[in-house]
Parts: sequence; C-alpha cells; structure tokens
Amino acid sequence: MPTYIGLVNWTDQGIRNVKESPKRVDAAKALAAKVGGKLDVWFTMGKWDFVGFADAPSDEAYMQIALAIGAQGNARTTSLKAWSVEEGAKVIAKL
Repeated sequence: MPTYIGLVNWTDQGIRNVKESPKRVDAAKALAAKVGGKLDVWFTMGKWDFVGFADAPSDEAYMQIALAIGAQGNARTTSLKAWSVEEGAKVIAKL
C-alpha cells in the first residue's frame, strides 16, 4: 500500500480552534479508514505544526483524505509520496 507524508500548518482558523484539534485528528483517522487506509498524526515544533503519515490504497484515496482535511479550513497541507528503502532499492536496481 502506498505511503504518504503530509506536512501541515495551521491556518488562522485552525490555531484559533486548536483545542478542537484532537477531535479533528480522530475524524481524519476515521476518513482514512473509510477509504481503506490508515493515518498517524504527530504534533511537531518547527516549520510544520504537525505531520501525518498515511497508508492509502491509491493516490486518489490519499487525495480524498488530504482534500477533506484542507476543506475544513483549519490546516494547509503539503503532501509527499514516500517509498521505503526496500521499495526504493528495487527502483534503483533498474537503473
């Protein structure tokens, strides 16, 4: 299953309602499960306010999760598709 990393920052609305963020994380996890995936969220310090690690069955499924999070207006996301070292080694071996 493909892996995705979401680098996320609060919007003005999101930080004003930061106390609601645990409930929003639970809702995002439920959505990920609904589309056949899994989401793990970590609050962070530095350039990003939190980071999500998602496994989703397809790019389209991950896009649903990311768009649903963004549509709430609480966060802005930057998404990365990730490959494990083992998966990357298979691609590199084809060079």
